[in-house]
Order: sequence, then structure tokens, then C-alpha cells
Amino acid sequence: MPESIHSSSTPDMDCSSVRFVHSINEAGRLLPSASRWNSIAIDYNVLPRSSIAYDSLPSVYSKSVEFNLVVRDKTHLKRFVYISVFLVLAIVALVVLLHFLPHKHGHHGSSKNLTHAINQALTFFEAQKSGYLPKNSSVSFRGDSGLQDGNSSGHNLVGGFYDSGNNIKFSFPTAYTITLLSWTVIEYHQKYADIGELEHVKDIIKWGSDYLLKLFIPPIKSTSSSTTILYSQVGSTSNDAFNDVNCWQRPEDMSYLRPVSICNSTASDLAGEIVAALSAASLVFREDTGYSGELIKGAEKLFELATAVDPRMQGTYTRSDACGGQARQFYNSSGFEDELVWAGTWLFFATGNTTYLRNATEKFASAETEEMPSEKWIFYWNNKITANAVLLTRLRFFLDPGYPYAAALQPSTTRTDLLMCSYLSNYIFNNTPGGLILLRPDHGKPLQFAATASFLSKLYSDYLDLLRQSGGSCGGYNYTLEMLQSFSMSQVNYILGDNPMKMSYVVGFGDSYPIHVHHRSASIPWDGHQYSCEDGDKWLHSEDPNPNTLLGAMVGGPDQHDKFLDDRKKPWFTEPSISSNAGLVAALIALHDHPCESSNSNCVGSGIDKMGIFTNIHSFPSPP
Repeated sequence: MPESIHSSSTPDMDCSSVRFVHSINEAGRLLPSASRWNSIAIDYNVLPRSSIAYDSLPSVYSKSVEFNLVVRDKTHLKRFVYISVFLVLAIVALVVLLHFLPHKHGHHGSSKNLTHAINQALTFFEAQKSGYLPKNSSVSFRGDSGLQDGNSSGHNLVGGFYDSGNNIKFSFPTAYTITLLSWTVIEYHQKYADIGELEHVKDIIKWGSDYLLKLFIPPIKSTSSSTTILYSQVGSTSNDAFNDVNCWQRPEDMSYLRPVSICNSTASDLAGEIVAALSAASLVFREDTGYSGELIKGAEKLFELATAVDPRMQGTYTRSDACGGQARQFYNSSGFEDELVWAGTWLFFATGNTTYLRNATEKFASAETEEMPSEKWIFYWNNKITANAVLLTRLRFFLDPGYPYAAALQPSTTRTDLLMCSYLSNYIFNNTPGGLILLRPDHGKPLQFAATASFLSKLYSDYLDLLRQSGGSCGGYNYTLEMLQSFSMSQVNYILGDNPMKMSYVVGFGDSYPIHVHHRSASIPWDGHQYSCEDGDKWLHSEDPNPNTLLGAMVGGPDQHDKFLDDRKKPWFTEPSISSNAGLVAALIALHDHPCESSNSNCVGSGIDKMGIFTNIHSFPSPP
């Protein structure tokens, strides 16, 4: 469990003291000290503090009492005084010494094999692939499927990923998944390489980005009536006799119709998330200039079309029945401005074009206004503001662009600090009795939110570590890197088995894990027989364990009381998804403790690439 922060009467949280301060220049930018030794030591907190001012309370003793002390032996008195002073000075010296000794941030007390967990979590994406599968697939119970996808629209939509335990391909969470996985590679590619998983994760990203490129068709210039086309979904949830929800059937056996949902450029959130994904992926493949350029070209064109729409026409993809009507019950979008800010931020990193940064920073405040109160401080497929603040803070820390962006970057840093304190305090969020943070207690499937919180807290601690800071502050109170890292590891440890159920919620990891996962391919035998929809009901309702192990799948997770039911018919407990697993991979690779190569000057003990994300940023225009 992370060190607790007790709330006061204000919304600010009482965090542990930071031991070093750094100077602030006239522009309000953080100037980190060169080392711990030229920082200013403050507030040792040697003695415990209380929020109660005891000197304001009346004494229980009468003030007229006199104490008469008689010294009978001055030698003993002097000896007592000398010994007392020596002990006090020794204790103080020891406390100060421990206070100033450098702390290692690489080890956070996990007994879990994170390398093994990362390998498994990535393998789950192999089981979710649609289309023509590679011959060397590591998942033996999957084959080619969805080979007619897009035929009804006259466009090839073969490929991509099945979203979860059903056979639908949702574009919105797929794009989010590719954005998040790409972000982890940009930051921690050295860690992936050290454990032999870099090419694996890049293959998964490319599988997704190839599919995303198919989802966008710009208008034909020679045709005045032509409009932008965005495909938001392949598969059906309608009231047809058989579809991807009411038919329990392997994707390889699908014979029912798979209609396509079509949007235009007014689906601002969908367009924004696809732009973000293509932009982030372009940085992953920057050494392949041809492919990277193709991704950037698609991202820039789609962003241009999406932002050129009359603001009165911009909206969410799920507001339109034709576009996202069938996705509402699964991935209902509550706003679009966060995706457009997210898109602009990633496009800036991908291209170095400050126009995109200006667009993102100018609209950040309005995107915050659009944010639902129930989703504040949460990062997942529907809310990007929290993570965007972390990205803009990264920019401010390591490549401060100054005016005119400082006005937007400083609030992002403030928000990020408050985000970290929200994780460490019980004032905003509660934990289950077993220690799992409840970011959306009324939503269910809590592990997806805990995983991204684990990722952001460890990532931010790595940023602070690069600055040689020992912590940060939130509303006048302080937190340490150790507190962030402890919180991050506690959530991953919970997911991997340190919980009251004594069960790993990642399939295949540990000795005990869910064996009745809500997943069609995993629950139906791969025995050469084709099973119809009617046949599938047998496997849905079977009490037997799944015949196929869905390796690396993180299920929805327990309830608010740490109770988990391993029941295939209860998807809120047992269904995995690609977006959830992306968060798991992010948390695992951030926490993985692997040394950097000493020859890499941009890489420190945290394994993070400090400047790689800024590869395409060459300069900022001078202020007018």
C-alpha cells in the first residue's frame, strides 16, 4: 500500500515533505539544481506534527505550581547533560545523513516477474487479431477470420483487432490502444529492447496502424459532393437474428452479415483519436521514413478536415445513429474536445509544427470544461485530458517553449501534480479493503483505470527523476518519488495476485487466475469443427474451464469489496479488452526495472528516453 496522505479541511492533500527545492526564474519555469548537494535543504520533519495547536489549549495544571529542583551532585549532572547532548546530536546527525543519502528509484519491492507479465500481456493482442494471421502466430487456437469485412461498403476493412470477448471491431478504442502502446515505446523502447519485446510490440502497433489507415477516406477533390468517410465499426449489435453479440461463435466460423458503421469529419472525437494514434505510431517507426511519412500524411489530412468543420457541427461519433449508434452501449463518447487537443499534441510531437501545439494549448482549457466530473483524474479510452496534461508537462520540463505556450503549460503541470496527489490520498478516491484504487466505483471493471493510474504515476516519477527532483507538490503539500512508485507498484501487484482473492487477474500469470474468461475464441474448442451460433450456447453456459488459455488477458476485475466471480456469463468480472490490456502493458513496462546502456546519454536508471519524443522538434518561433 502507498504511504497515505491525510486530508485536511481543504481539498488539498497533506503529502510528505520534499527535501530539495529548485529555483524559479522570472518566467516561472522550473530550474532544476545540478545535484542534490547544491539544492536547499528544508523542513526535515524530524519531529511529528499535528494539525492541532496544542499551545492554544488550557493547561491541565495550575499555573501557581512551583517545582523546586535541588542538585546534589554536579559531576553526575554534567555527565548526564553531556551524554544527553551527545545522543541528541547523534540522532540528529543520523536523521540528516539518512535524509540526504541518494535513494535508488529502480527497485520498488515487487516479487513479480514483470518480464514474464509483459510477454503475456502482449500475447493477448495476438489472440485479438482479425484478418489474415501471420503463419508464426504464438496463439495456436486462432486462424484467419473476418476476410469479408468491409465488402458491404465496397471498401477493404480486413485486419485490425476484435475489441474484447465479442467479434466486433470498434475503431475508437482501437485508436486509443495504438496511441497508448506507441507512447510506451517512445518512452521506454530501451526497456522493451532489453527484454526482447521491442519488435513484438512494434508489430502489434503496426497491425493496428495499418488498419487505422484504412478507416479514413478523404473527399475526392474532383467531386463536389464527396465527403470525408470514417469507419467507426465493423460488426453488429442490432436486433438481427444473429450478430456479433447474441451469437456465441468463434470469429473463424462467422457466417452472419457484418455491417459497417460510417461517419464523416463531424465525428470529431473519432477523428482526433485516429490522428493521435497515427501521429504517435509515426514516432515509433521514425527510422522507417516511408511508413512514418505515410502515417503523418494521413494524420495531418484528417486533422485538417476535422478542425475545418464548423464548430457548431463538431461532436461525438456516438451522437449519430449511422456513425456510432451501435457503439453507445459499449464505447459511448461523452465529449470530443479532449480528443482534438490530444490529436494536436501528438501531431506536434510527430511533425514539430508549432501550429498544432498552439491549437492544443489554446483549447486545453475548454476541453477541461467539457470533462465530466465523474471522470476527472481518470485516463482511459473516453478521457484524454489527464494524460494530455502529463504530456504538456513533459514538454515544459525538458523543452520549455516559453511564450506564448507557457500560460497553458503551467496549468498542465499544476493539474498533473494534483493528479499525483489524487492517487496518493483517500480524499478524492477510495481503495478497496485490499488496496485497489477505485477511480470509477460505480462503473465496474476497475482494473483498467488502476492500470493507467499506475502507468501515469510511474511515468511522472521518472520525469521528476530526470530533473533530479525528489518529489513534487500539490496545493502547498508535498509528495515524494518513493510514494508515487510505491503506489504504482501496489496497483500492479494487486492485479498480479496480491489481493484478498489471492488470484492473478492476468490469465496465465501465477498459480491462480480466471479460467472462465468471457471470450468466444477461448471458450470454444479449436478442434477442426465449425460451430454454429446455436452450438455456441453450449460453450457459453458450460461450467467447464475454457479449453483455450487466453494468455495475458487482464479481466475486468473485482467489485468494490475485492470480491471476484470467475463466471463466463458475468462479463463485468471476466471480460478483457484491448484498451484495458494497453493500460496493463503501459504500467508493466514503466515499472520494469532494467538498466539502460551506459552509452545512451538520454537514458537514466528509469529506462526512459528523455529526448526521443522531441526528435522532430527543431525550434520554436520567436515571440512577436
